[in-house]
Amino acid sequence: MDGMHDLGGRQGFGRVRHSRDADVFHAEWEKRSNALLAFAVRQGWLNMDEYRHAIERMEPRHYLAAGYYERQFTGLVTLLVEKGIVSREELEGIAGASIPLSLPSAPGRSNAPGRARFQAGDRVRVKQDFVPGHIRMPAYIRGKTGTVVAESPAYPFPDAHAHGVRAEDEPTYDVAFSSEDLWPHGADAALVHVGVFQSYLELA
Repeated sequence: MDGMHDLGGRQGFGRVRHSRDADVFHAEWEKRSNALLAFAVRQGWLNMDEYRHAIERMEPRHYLAAGYYERQFTGLVTLLVEKGIVSREELEGIAGASIPLSLPSAPGRSNAPGRARFQAGDRVRVKQDFVPGHIRMPAYIRGKTGTVVAESPAYPFPDAHAHGVRAEDEPTYDVAFSSEDLWPHGADAALVHVGVFQSYLELA
């Protein structure tokens, strides 16, 4: 989906602030939220693709205003409510306040039919796919051409896995893109490596 979460390659946000000494957690509730997510995954209540998509579905203004752990908590409680594990009323009764949930999901999709296998050195093009559900294709590589460097082991296809749709696991390919091709006249010369699922690629 083309949501507010897909910010890769966007301009105007300034430099990324980074500190080697930054704390992982800044409040006790962040530790509890992190532990609850790990517990939910171990219980088999959700998978990571569902979780990522729940965060992508946050109302855009909420997403931009929220920190990392608030997004994590919103994605988690949204899925717990959607799966009937807990009700929104129960959560808000415990919290004593309103708890915003993510927007409803759209349908997912299965693997691309007739998808090809690629070898190191192959020139490949990323498909021009626009889907309303979950997708792990960064928008900045859509329609761009790169070179396959290597193949990784098969993983659950995220467009299906996030929606409970039946699909085959498939490999991702390490694809090297020229920064000048991705952002003409807007980037220093470099190679940008992206892990791209097989269904997203075609021979150039």
